[in-house]
Amino acid sequence: MSALAHWCTSRRKAVLWIWIVGLLALAGLAGVKGTAFSDAVELPDSESSTAYAILGEGGDGESATSGTIVWKTTGTAVDAASVRTTVTAMLAEIKAMPGVQAVSEGQTNKAANTAYARVVLTADADATAVADAARGYDKDGLDVEGGGTAFSEQPEPSHGTEAIGVLAALIILLLMFRSMWAAVLPILTGLVGVGASLLVVVLGAHVVDLSATSLTMGALIGLGVGIDYALFIVNRYRKALLAGATVRESVATAVNTSGRAVVFAGITVIVALLGMFVVDLSILTGMAQAAAVSVLFTVLTALTLLPALLAMLGTRVLSRRQRAAIAEGHLPATHRPRLAGRWAALIDRSPVLAAAGALLVIGTLAAPVLSLRVGDSDASSDPAGTATRAYYDMMTPAFGAGYDATLLLVARTPDAASATAFQRLVKDLPAVANVAAVSAAPAETGATVMLATVVPGTSAQTEQTADLVQQLRDDVIPGAETGSNLQVYVGGTTATSIDLSDALLGKLPLYLGLVALLGFLLLAIAFRSIVVPLMGALTNLATLLVGLGAITAIFQFGWGTELLGVGGAAPIMYFVPVIIVGVMFGLSMDYQVFLVSRMHEEHAHTHDNRHSIRTGLAETAQVIGAAAGIMLFVFASFGFTPQRIVSAIGIGLGIAVLIDAFVVRLTLIPALMRLVGDRNWWYPRWADKLTPNLSVEGPAQPVAAEPVPAAPEPVGTRF
Repeated sequence: MSALAHWCTSRRKAVLWIWIVGLLALAGLAGVKGTAFSDAVELPDSESSTAYAILGEGGDGESATSGTIVWKTTGTAVDAASVRTTVTAMLAEIKAMPGVQAVSEGQTNKAANTAYARVVLTADADATAVADAARGYDKDGLDVEGGGTAFSEQPEPSHGTEAIGVLAALIILLLMFRSMWAAVLPILTGLVGVGASLLVVVLGAHVVDLSATSLTMGALIGLGVGIDYALFIVNRYRKALLAGATVRESVATAVNTSGRAVVFAGITVIVALLGMFVVDLSILTGMAQAAAVSVLFTVLTALTLLPALLAMLGTRVLSRRQRAAIAEGHLPATHRPRLAGRWAALIDRSPVLAAAGALLVIGTLAAPVLSLRVGDSDASSDPAGTATRAYYDMMTPAFGAGYDATLLLVARTPDAASATAFQRLVKDLPAVANVAAVSAAPAETGATVMLATVVPGTSAQTEQTADLVQQLRDDVIPGAETGSNLQVYVGGTTATSIDLSDALLGKLPLYLGLVALLGFLLLAIAFRSIVVPLMGALTNLATLLVGLGAITAIFQFGWGTELLGVGGAAPIMYFVPVIIVGVMFGLSMDYQVFLVSRMHEEHAHTHDNRHSIRTGLAETAQVIGAAAGIMLFVFASFGFTPQRIVSAIGIGLGIAVLIDAFVVRLTLIPALMRLVGDRNWWYPRWADKLTPNLSVEGPAQPVAAEPVPAAPEPVGTRF
């Protein structure tokens, strides 16, 4: 690591130009290639995927999508001649538009003065143009809206709310370092790393399937960890300067100590993200790949661009008072932060009370996770004032809440007896609880595939609709199939969402176990201990449960969704828990490594467990607290985007980071280590022989090197 630091220091201008040219080249290539994102989800092996496969055999698969145009009159009957004239003209215009396969009028509710028509669009149709054409007939006395799968609107961009997080990070860094350059460097290198990674992701979308959401995920994760990684290195560099080292020695020391921890932490985050492959959902693995690329580039900028910039700036990363003291020939006194020292002393005196208080906070915040429901939200939870919510409010009073939660019953009918059995099933379905309507497509003579639609009485996101799907699959359909060759599969968008959610929940425990085991092994290799890695793994799980509990309370219970501007209460989107688990595991490991590595370094010199814990906590509390504060604001800024999924991930990660840093790492871990005593550092001899040597904290003393002149600067320079 020191060799890399010396190379970047000696060739600092070349390193800077390599990054500038590289960014420009990536931007130019991305501009030429354009974007190729895909939001298609490859369904796991499930009943709904089988239903689509059967439909695809007859050419009735997912090549077309359908939507609904609904109109409601005020002061005039919905079937009045003037209304009919207007509606006929509207539907004729829509039918003539490119990509519109069919337009068919649906039901009319005269009592509610509401009616609707179904519109079938090809895959390449401009759904927005069709919806806008329909809304063009919206006038006094006639309200028109489009909705359903074909006309579902993508959320608008965040309009720069991320900038609030970056500004908050800058303020925190200024308060910590009292130097503009020291505050700007972590943000600058973080932005460069994220920018380069996002350009690579745009290009990568031409090679692998990635959704457009991958860019937001990459920015959210990369910006947070990128600023944090650079912060740890800048902090160590400043300490080395204040200890009397030259600029070159200080850069080498920072990279060889904090830089090692950054590499270890970055690899941990990347491995945790790529562990999402065990969930086996294409959209998730794409997001994981994009986020992993973002983390990789933030590590690269922290280890190459940041040392080069530090060498250029020299002592300007210190405050004016510190630079003036060095210029006068004496080193400024460095003091351990008073608050951190007092907190460390308090934990040392009352470890039982501290541990009990931390566990109480964790348990309280994690409790809502017991009620976690995974699934898609529907228009009923969209924010008031949006087109999708207006569509829902028009359709529901007239046609029920389940009008857009239609279930498809796809049947294989190889003989006449099975066809008769299916017709009998369709006839009996209206008697099933929560079934609002049933219709069957006319069957051609000798057809071996038959289709029926079932409209639930409740919306897609409710538990009652999920229960109906389960009842159809477990009880109603098996009873109809008995004694015949009939095979019926329940599909449709709602059933697909349920199957995806079940697939996720079935593998989430495996993923949690995997990241816990991974955390234990990595910490065992790093610190040659059994107890400390076990504490780290278990507390990592506690942090993950806090993050999941937070999004359950806020987004599923609805305790704050209106304030965030993302609508009402709804189930948690199926891939949100996995993203939070993957990212938060890596961040928890970051703070554990930075905290325990300092304790381990002190214990190696003194062999005094109590002193090591107190010293390590006191000396790392300020930088871990600052890093967590930065992450909190960066993640929280994403929480105020209008995209419900991104908002849930941002808020969940923000709360989890806050609790992990201040409650888990700076309170629970040192309290438990204080109670365990010297057994913290016990490691079996046989394991020691098998474990590779890996020094996370690097050498204890600054690395000696030939001094080079620091960048010239006036002593009074403010920066």
